[in-house]
Amino acid sequence: MTAMPPDHTPPVPPDYDGWATLKRFLPYLWPKDRADLRMRIVAAMLLVLLAKAVVLATPLAMKRVVDTMAAQGDPAMWVAMTFVIAFVAGRLLGGLFDNVRNIVFERVGQEATRVLAEDTFSRLHQLSLRFHLSRRTGEVTKTIERGTKSIDSMLYFLLFNVAPTIVELVAVGIIFYLMFGVPLVVATAITVVVYIAATRWITEWRTHLRKKMNDLDGNALARAVDSLLNYETVKFFGAEVRERERYGQAAGDYAKAAIKSENSLGVLNIVQALIMNALMLFALAFSVWQWSKGVLSVGDLVAVQTYLTQLFRPLDMLGFVYRTIRQGLIDMAAMFKLIDTEVEVADAPGAPALVIRRPTVTFEDVVFGYEPDRTILHGLSFEVPAGGQYAIVGPSGAGKSTIARLLFRFYDPWAGRICIDGQDIAGVTQDSLRAAIGIVPQDSVLFNDTIGYNIAYGRPHGLGPATSEDIERAARGAAILPFIASLPQGFETEVGERGLKLSGGEKQRVAIARTLVKDPPILLLDEATSALDSRTEQDILATLHRVSEHRTSLSIAHRLSTVADADRILVLDGGRLAESGRHGELLRRGGLYAEMWARQQSESEDLGEAAE
Repeated sequence: MTAMPPDHTPPVPPDYDGWATLKRFLPYLWPKDRADLRMRIVAAMLLVLLAKAVVLATPLAMKRVVDTMAAQGDPAMWVAMTFVIAFVAGRLLGGLFDNVRNIVFERVGQEATRVLAEDTFSRLHQLSLRFHLSRRTGEVTKTIERGTKSIDSMLYFLLFNVAPTIVELVAVGIIFYLMFGVPLVVATAITVVVYIAATRWITEWRTHLRKKMNDLDGNALARAVDSLLNYETVKFFGAEVRERERYGQAAGDYAKAAIKSENSLGVLNIVQALIMNALMLFALAFSVWQWSKGVLSVGDLVAVQTYLTQLFRPLDMLGFVYRTIRQGLIDMAAMFKLIDTEVEVADAPGAPALVIRRPTVTFEDVVFGYEPDRTILHGLSFEVPAGGQYAIVGPSGAGKSTIARLLFRFYDPWAGRICIDGQDIAGVTQDSLRAAIGIVPQDSVLFNDTIGYNIAYGRPHGLGPATSEDIERAARGAAILPFIASLPQGFETEVGERGLKLSGGEKQRVAIARTLVKDPPILLLDEATSALDSRTEQDILATLHRVSEHRTSLSIAHRLSTVADADRILVLDGGRLAESGRHGELLRRGGLYAEMWARQQSESEDLGEAAE
């Protein structure tokens, strides 16, 4: 049978520019179902305007103080003192409004960050196994970390730095025009335009340097995570020096890129200082010249200096603000690209839940491969009747584990159907499908939590949490309760990362207990004992046989002795069903199964003689 593989190359998510990213983020900042958060935003913006109004009034108060003190004759001390008090009160109120604004807005920023991070995390769990096998976990987590960290600072600068600075620029322009005439307004406008243009040009250059730096940072982190996750393998092969050299190379490349990025910051700061001090020189010289002609007073000179100093403060930060916003938009765009990554395996619109009366499992002419140019299963067909204890065996690469991944619908077949109780699994919801199947894998990876938590994890989400009685009953069924009872902390014992504090047999029994809590009608045993020693294997097999009763079970096995008592054994070869029958029947046929059995028996005898 031939079948054309589907195109698994997902469409490239949109390349968000700045405005597109902001537009995409607006629903998180202005949530429709949170009137309380929208009120906080309105209140924060009103406080911004109040703070800016006070700040703009303080230089006028200082001008009156200086003019009063510089007046000929006896100055009006109390008039000057009144304006001094007004000046100080204005500075105090400006700071007060800013801090109250931050308090009011903090919840808005944190909620927007939380919801976006949850959406991204949820999307990652919806994406296909193909996506996760092709991406490095370190890079994905770094993308989420950068994106969430950038939101709060980016929002702060956009709403409380950029927007108020624009208001202040317009207001200062009007004040300068009314008090000092056109020349100072034109000089200020030209300086601001040149400053912004220079800042943007240099920052764009720096953005490319920073992007390269971030890529190298992610590469170094990914190497570190990969190496630490494979700690035992590193030790097995004495590869500590090799791993250090690989990480050192990645860290060195990052350091070089970081040096270039930081040095470019110095260039930006120098250019900004030259432009802004040129404006200060012109403005003060212009004011002194006008004072010498009797047009302006000493207080006017102070007012010009104060306004420009206040204007310099946000403008002086504009480079940093622009970089922060620019980088924040890049980091957020990376998160949105994750969210917009196409889901390869999705529920059909309006798909019903799987309803099981008789848990039969049927493969009908299934064709599948992981890559377009390499087919794994070639028209595979078989049926496991309800309550049947079937086994799948075959040489390495025959497609045994692929059957498990297709049954859980981590992938969809290129052609053919997979049915449970006559229902095509592609037409039902994935949640209901996976709730109906329990699995005990070869390597039972546990969460870095307690034994009780790992057992309770098997309970499907829709059924509510497992009770302590459920957990204890499952542990008893998996024959691990005596071991847990012997531990000082019992079910509260921490299992360590990936369950490394437990032995292989103990981990397998926890996995069996987790499946018993799930109580599925279909049980999949994916080489569940191949990584265990012979004595532990026999104990686990006895437990598995017991828990498989009254369930439809499908055992994928490498060691044939573990499935010799199966109701029927399916022998795969090259992705096709080569033989099918009971153990004795297959041995009498003298085919592939008999050959594999003879080879394994010979290997066992050789091992026994070597042990003697």
